[in-house]
Amino acid sequence: MSQRNAPHGRTGRPPVTSRAQILAAARRLIDRDGWEQLTIRRLATELGIGTMTLYHHVRDKEELLLLLITEYANQIPYLDLPGEPRDRVIATAIVIHDALAAWPWAAEVLTTDGLIGRLGDSLWMVENIVAGAIDYGCTPEQAVHVFRSIWYYTVGEILVRAHSAHRPADDGRPADRDPLFSGLDESRMPRLVALGDQWPALAAQDTYPHGLRAFVDGLLAQATSAPCRVASGERVNSSAK
Repeated sequence: MSQRNAPHGRTGRPPVTSRAQILAAARRLIDRDGWEQLTIRRLATELGIGTMTLYHHVRDKEELLLLLITEYANQIPYLDLPGEPRDRVIATAIVIHDALAAWPWAAEVLTTDGLIGRLGDSLWMVENIVAGAIDYGCTPEQAVHVFRSIWYYTVGEILVRAHSAHRPADDGRPADRDPLFSGLDESRMPRLVALGDQWPALAAQDTYPHGLRAFVDGLLAQATSAPCRVASGERVNSSAK
């Protein structure tokens, strides 16, 4: 737009000319106030334009969030995949985890079923996991279940850690407060009472990769066992070994 044809009455901010400017402003608002507080009206104010002008670029908040997540996901480099199907599943899940751990609000947005399917080319990560499960011996239906189970585990771990990190370090109680679980009846829950001193440090440890490997091994073993194939529609003799 030429300077002569620029709209009158607005000073201090250049007119919006690109999607990049819109997404950059949306990221600023999310970083400052959280994704729940992002609205089209607030974004328009941040950009110094009218709300209806912004609606020419994005349909609604959901589309805006998906544009942000897609742009971020498209920056994740493709994996040099391991040869074994099980290892491909694990390596891809770790990439998803690490990417979302840096943007935990995106994990929360994507917990709505159906949104993850709108990420376009970024779905190569989902493809890797589903293909790895099928190559391991799962049916396509089982491979979808494997992905969804890994997805729930991954997103849950990210959100628990993100929410825990935002809790105030000082909750007003004395520094020498009683250990965790100290108020429990030791005769009924002796293990928890005994672990009270250690629990916070243990819970803070990053066990995701270790847990993921065990989880994937269990999912693949269960999906490819004879009794589980009955649930997916295959006729298997119940006495089959």
